[in-house]
Amino acid sequence: MPTVLRTGPYRFFFFSNEGTEPPHVHVESSGGYAKLWLDVAELVEVIGYGASDIRRIRLTVIEHRRLLMGRWHEHFGSS
Repeated sequence: MPTVLRTGPYRFFFFSNEGTEPPHVHVESSGGYAKLWLDVAELVEVIGYGASDIRRIRLTVIEHRRLLMGRWHEHFGSS
C-alpha cells in the first residue's frame, strides 16, 4: 500500500492488488476515506468527508495528476 503523496491531513496511496482497475488513488485522513479515478478526478467512493474536503481532495488530484499517474504506471508497470 504505497503512499504516493502527503498534503495537509491527506495521505494519497494505492492498493497493490488493484492494477487491473483504471488508474485511481485512495485518500485517507482522520476525517475519512475517498477513492478517485485519476484521469478525470472523479469521485468513486467517499466515507466521512464533507463538501469542502472533497473539493480540496479533487483539486489536489487535478494539481498532482501527472505525478500520481506517473507513480501509478511505475508501481503497476503499465504505460
